Amino acid sequence: MKGYLHAYVFPILLGCFLASAPSTESNLEDFRIITFEEFEGMMTEPSEKIRVFNFWATWCAPCVKEMPYFESVAADNGDLELVFISMDDSRNPERVTSFMGKRGIQNPVYLLNDVDYDKWINKVSPKWSGAIPATLFIKPNGEKVFHEGEVSEEELLSLISSL
Repeated sequence: MKGYLHAYVFPILLGCFLASAPSTESNLEDFRIITFEEFEGMMTEPSEKIRVFNFWATWCAPCVKEMPYFESVAADNGDLELVFISMDDSRNPERVTSFMGKRGIQNPVYLLNDVDYDKWINKVSPKWSGAIPATLFIKPNGEKVFHEGEVSEEELLSLISSL
């Protein structure tokens, strides 16, 4: 009887437990490697929503800390379109996709493959020193608002409400 429990009942109970556990699965089909020119196109696309582009990297602790705030605010606000722009090394995209899977990232993540920052940082914002995290907000009318540095969830909500 003991062998029966171990061989049949335990795997069934384990399967039921794992099926009810919260999923950390992310939306990996929303991952792409992009050029800066592609990002420029994204910045100029017309939209009825406030577009939020958060620049981050897997190795940046403040970036990782604030990501759940962005995901939560975007999930609660249908007037926002959130995209994470990874500054990780594009030769190792698995680092980003692995991070997405472990953290359950639900919004699109694009890995920017242009490491010549001096060439394009001012095109994102003349105020950007190059430090991350950094966030570009684009209003429906095309006006850009840039924020450099980590934000709390309250600060993020305040920034969005001021747009």
